[in-house]
Amino acid sequence: MTDTRTKTPRERYRTQVRAEIKEHAWEQIAAAGASALSLNAIAKRMGMSGPALYRYFAGRDELITELVRDAYRSLADTFRTVAGAGAGAGGDLAGLAHALRAWALDDPQRYFLVFGTPVPGYHAPDDVTEIASETMAVILDACAALPSDRPAAPFDAHIEGHREWAAGHPAAPAVLRRALTVWTRLHGVLSLELAGHFTGMAFDPARLYAAELDDLLER
Repeated sequence: MTDTRTKTPRERYRTQVRAEIKEHAWEQIAAAGASALSLNAIAKRMGMSGPALYRYFAGRDELITELVRDAYRSLADTFRTVAGAGAGAGGDLAGLAHALRAWALDDPQRYFLVFGTPVPGYHAPDDVTEIASETMAVILDACAALPSDRPAAPFDAHIEGHREWAAGHPAAPAVLRRALTVWTRLHGVLSLELAGHFTGMAFDPARLYAAELDDLLER
């Protein structure tokens, strides 16, 4: 990251304005969802003309990409911090799971932007996909470090032929399956919790999440 002290006043101003635009974008997303994001509305809110704002972001997709990139980078950094703590194999996976939930609860709109319903007409560039792959690589490392005598399953052969999502990770098929199971089950609970689907069901979502994690660690 460039030290702001080495930037010119013009560069610092541009950085400040881009950050303010992103803050207003998050407010819009919280109010009406990412599909309703409008640069012209943000410009009006900031007292700028539309053309003036487009000097900072070329269009809606560029702004969404910046927000998605920030979100994935934040999660990747969070995962790396947990993985670097060296709590041991099972501890690493448990730590990652709890860090994921804390990260999601800290900013549900950020979570839904990257793990919720895709924004119509938007396609993330390759570098965003690469950052997203970093988070899965950490999960794969933690799963690979776990002791396991899991028998082969029919899905293992299928996943071996479709492992592009693992971005070159050398994990065995059983590890790939375990990582996918961890990823999908934890996100399943999180997505339902954050969307409010547990409201009125009279149980603690945190305990359900912990129970799912315990079951995953035993497999």
